[in-house]
Amino acid sequence: MASEWPETSRASSVEENPKLNIPEIVESVSDSKPSLKNQFSTTVIDSSDLNVFNDGAETTVKEQEFTSSELRRLQKLRLKMDLRIIPCLWILYFLSCCLRFTVSLSFTMNTAQGHSLIQTLSGYSAHYLALGLALFYVGYIIFEVPSNLMMAFIEPRIWVSRIQLTIGVVGACHAVLGTKHGNAQSYVALRFFLGVAESGLWPGLAYYMSRWYRGKHLGKRIGWYYTAAQIAAAAVSLVSAGFQKMDGARGLYGYQWMFLIWGVVAIAQALSIPWWLPAVASKEHRKSLSSFIPLPKWMKTLSPQRIGFLTPADKSLHSRYIAEMNVGKRWQWSDLLKSCLDLRVWPFILMYFGIVGVGNGIFNYCTLIIEEINPSFSGIDISLLNAPIWLADALGIVTVMPLYDRFHKKFSFFTGSCLIIIAGLAVANYAPRAWSRYGGLLMIGFGLGPTVPICMAWCSASMAKTYGDVGVASSLALVTGLGNLGSVVTTYALYSGWPGDPTFRKSNDVCIALIGVSIIACGIEFLLDKTGFGQFNASFNNHDHEVEDEQEMTDIKPALPSSQQADA
Repeated sequence: MASEWPETSRASSVEENPKLNIPEIVESVSDSKPSLKNQFSTTVIDSSDLNVFNDGAETTVKEQEFTSSELRRLQKLRLKMDLRIIPCLWILYFLSCCLRFTVSLSFTMNTAQGHSLIQTLSGYSAHYLALGLALFYVGYIIFEVPSNLMMAFIEPRIWVSRIQLTIGVVGACHAVLGTKHGNAQSYVALRFFLGVAESGLWPGLAYYMSRWYRGKHLGKRIGWYYTAAQIAAAAVSLVSAGFQKMDGARGLYGYQWMFLIWGVVAIAQALSIPWWLPAVASKEHRKSLSSFIPLPKWMKTLSPQRIGFLTPADKSLHSRYIAEMNVGKRWQWSDLLKSCLDLRVWPFILMYFGIVGVGNGIFNYCTLIIEEINPSFSGIDISLLNAPIWLADALGIVTVMPLYDRFHKKFSFFTGSCLIIIAGLAVANYAPRAWSRYGGLLMIGFGLGPTVPICMAWCSASMAKTYGDVGVASSLALVTGLGNLGSVVTTYALYSGWPGDPTFRKSNDVCIALIGVSIIACGIEFLLDKTGFGQFNASFNNHDHEVEDEQEMTDIKPALPSSQQADA
């Protein structure tokens, strides 16, 4: 809004624009504010400067654009946030993935010595192994939504720290399986509790990121820390060789050392998170840690709240930058219900169902697929050939996601990645030579890489603009929770779970169909986003319109001399 008003006469202005007579407007709208009326008594606004009072016009002032200097400041501000936030989230996700992957590695560690988890676990059977794997997803899915919703009540960095802390504790407790107190039932229980502990982590990280970055800057940053999963898959395999060398040290098996060390490292990192991650802008309905845990006075000096991050000027600029994501809006329980019933959520679930189901199915059975491609490959060959597939996945993320953020073509990038997956599955199935079929697996890895970050970034940006915090928290939890049912389908119904498919080709054909479902769901999501069909109006939007109308009336006033400003 201009600081100097146009010099037009009162009479001519009223004749040309009779609805812009401010005294009449103030008389009808603001009888309870005489001071406001007096300020407007000699002021006339030209319609070229303001579009608030025109017949049928919007009642909100157009958002002020950033100046070139502010855009440069925003670039530096995003870099500052990147250097503070991304390393912490990358390490956090890396450690949580390491603890998840170590369970499967423990099945074959030190087999020659008879010291693998399978060989030392009392009461072990294939039934308990499958049950433990299944209950991990059951615990994950059941507690995904409530865990993620807690971030709307408790400061997100505190809740993320809690999640990582419990992952580390439960992961370290797996070392009990190698003692006289360990048995098959305790293995099943620990797998379930590991799923419960991890619930809310992946959507929670995306939720936290959406509180700092706009949707158009979100995709590649989610992709950056998502590469931790691929690096973790390769790293734990290499590091497990060192743990196998520790077998028997201080009376512990190699896999026990692995669980203990990864767990302790995760616990240490979890305790550093409240000081490492900056706090999200909060409202009075969000609770702080001290409201739940009474702390002595001397501990308050160590509080994360005392750790500064942004200057007041940076905070002001960031507030304008992130305004479209509706951070910190007060919501009601009806908004939670609306966000869950929003039609846009369900295509996201189907998109996630297909890509995550295929991804987990391929990666869980990748070594067996490589062995089927060429039975002459040795065990070492298979291990070495497995790593590049994960690296291709990471390469897809770091290559595609910056382009996604630059061009903002959600449908095109997601569909293009899915088509690469389909092509890779077809090559892995029907190529005549073994190395060509292996190349198909690399294509699958490259295509899968960007799909999950695109899905999460798209969902975060869409739901934030409509429902704010509660929309992001609930929708991401539903998408990842229900979407992970795809992992159950591909892990237990396909590949080794399909007795009539020893070559895995039928399973790959089913995976092609699942990716096709993801593409169709993406098209539906694109149309729903464009048309606005199936969306609801959040309660805080109605309240904001009332506040904005009142705020605009108080903001529209002529510049006063400094002496009068002091009196005001």
